[in-house]
Amino acid sequence: MEVLVYLVPMALALGLLGLGGFLWSLKTGQYDDLDGAAWRAILDEDDASPAVRMAGEKAPDGDKSAGPA
Repeated sequence: MEVLVYLVPMALALGLLGLGGFLWSLKTGQYDDLDGAAWRAILDEDDASPAVRMAGEKAPDGDKSAGPA
């Protein structure tokens, strides 16, 4: 039973630490754009892969990884 004297304050401190971290993340805008990162991962509008470029597609300007053009 004496261990509760230590465990209860530690549990409250960890809970408050978690709440503080959550409130900090809200304040700094971590949850502002939930769909943006997911769509950026799915709709990759960057350059085509090197395998596609080797098949005849021209590389964008400034891209040196395409090989001879």
